[in-house]
Amino acid sequence: MTLLPLNLKAGFYRNGTDLDASNRWRDGSLVRWRDGSLRPIGGWQTFKEGFCSNPIRGAHAWESNNGTAYFAAGSHNELTATTGSGVLYDITPTSMTTGREDAGLNLGFGGGFYGTGYFGTQRPATGTYSEATSWQLDNWSEYLVGVHYDTGTLVEWQLGSSAVAAPVTNAPTSNLGLVVTEERFIFLLGAGGNPRKVQWCDFEDNTLWTAASTNQAGSEILQDSGQIMQGVRTRGQTLIITDNSAFTARYVGPPYIYQFDRVANSSGSVSRMSAVDTDRGVFWMGQKGFFNFDGNTVRELPCEVHDYVFDDINVNQQSKIWAFSNTEFSEVWWFYCSANSLEIDRYVAYDLAENHWLIGNLSRTGGVSRGVFRTPIMGGELAETITHNVTVADSGGNKYFISDYSGAAPTITLKKGNTYIFDQSAASNLNHPLQFSTTSNGTHGGGSAYSTGVSVVGSAGSAGSYVQIVVSDSTPSTLYFYCSNHSGMGGTANVIEPVILSNHEQGLNYDSGSVFCETGPISIGRGDAVAKVTEVIPDEKTQGDVDLKFKTRFYPNDTETTHGPFNPSNPTSVRFTGRQLRMRVDGDQATNWRVGTMRLETKAGGRR
Repeated sequence: MTLLPLNLKAGFYRNGTDLDASNRWRDGSLVRWRDGSLRPIGGWQTFKEGFCSNPIRGAHAWESNNGTAYFAAGSHNELTATTGSGVLYDITPTSMTTGREDAGLNLGFGGGFYGTGYFGTQRPATGTYSEATSWQLDNWSEYLVGVHYDTGTLVEWQLGSSAVAAPVTNAPTSNLGLVVTEERFIFLLGAGGNPRKVQWCDFEDNTLWTAASTNQAGSEILQDSGQIMQGVRTRGQTLIITDNSAFTARYVGPPYIYQFDRVANSSGSVSRMSAVDTDRGVFWMGQKGFFNFDGNTVRELPCEVHDYVFDDINVNQQSKIWAFSNTEFSEVWWFYCSANSLEIDRYVAYDLAENHWLIGNLSRTGGVSRGVFRTPIMGGELAETITHNVTVADSGGNKYFISDYSGAAPTITLKKGNTYIFDQSAASNLNHPLQFSTTSNGTHGGGSAYSTGVSVVGSAGSAGSYVQIVVSDSTPSTLYFYCSNHSGMGGTANVIEPVILSNHEQGLNYDSGSVFCETGPISIGRGDAVAKVTEVIPDEKTQGDVDLKFKTRFYPNDTETTHGPFNPSNPTSVRFTGRQLRMRVDGDQATNWRVGTMRLETKAGGRR
């Protein structure tokens, strides 16, 4: 017998084939490593429910001059702020253009090539993608300043409950974004409709934008083939990233004010929110890689999960990608949409201190690092399962009554991301099966039953019967509930997408998220012998906090056989055989567990 230690390098490896990840961690979610031990990331707790109605795309946190902490974020049609105590402000500019929640094909003017297609025939659904609308936000002293991608106007919120963000007098229009420099100049990016122009106001005067010998206002047009994506304030300079290159802007004083230098080619940013500053420089995500500017030079980061990320990403929705610096753990996280997802559902993170990569599943559309607030704050949907009891009573005719709502045939609210169970166990529901439709009064109003995400258990009026609906991003904004047998019993269901702000890296709540980590193939010796495993000797901080599963097979593309789960004892008796095996660790308890080097009692069998 031989003890086989599973002493695997920290971080995930997800390039090439499954066998290429031999003796490495290959898959997982919501875990990290510290000093060689595997552990869960911190969980999250609700900070503010109903922050806004749509996914946030751009956020900022800052303190006012009197020390009040603020968090602000924008969606395609909103701009909202809250204090640390939860006081909410709708500061949406009155003249804001409604943008796009999702990126979409631009089939209008400029969205394709002139002269393609035949006169009189329907145009195919091809063209360029218009970005999902985002905000670039910063603070200029204690005031919030921002640019909404579709509106392009520089707006400023001067705090106060009666004010909204208002256009800044004399500022250029048709801008792509902004950043405030260390010297407290506002840089407008893509200023005045020129996608390569940087224009800045006079020192301490954001209403003076015309350069003169008596002020420090100015502008610079970058010599680049692309458009400016993002500006990042970093130590001693400002980094300007286009979709192709990177430039620095250094303050030199009058008469030139700023000096601009190209620091890299072929290193463009994938989105307007993908770059973030850290103590080790600026990190950002490009079209096919990750980059770091250390203050002098730009380098591409070797990425051990490159194939996993870039081979399974929704490139049409890449404008939603955003980053934040998880300073407590020296990590940079990027959130993105996987290939089959319209909304953000995954993250990839780089550990700056230990030089390895993390991956996982988490739907967060925007947020900020810790600093102003004690923990990172992120926005997303809170997935819950909610049960409503349904009864039927006479109210000028039979009507549905829904618990948690008052009155007959009430207007109800369904939140995207939630699952709703409408319990029809009450005897009054007999012969009154509840259904949904996109037409008022359903089939009685000429419509049809809506069935996407809807399941029915039992018969209305019998014990245990219910109708369940899973509300997703594709659910229409308005549904109607009705009785399939009788007209006029139901009401309206408004579908909304409320954003929940959560404090992250706090506690051990993960909602329904799966906290796990799984190895790649592990072999004995050169992998030509069969391994017979009889015992597991666990290495945990607190024994029993995790469950273990083992998967075996004899060839790389063979079908796997799963063994377990096993809740480790000291030792744990098992019995399985294979030429390759992999181990999966599942966080079984809501504890801050640790896993070190597990050891397997193995015996080499034959080669067949």
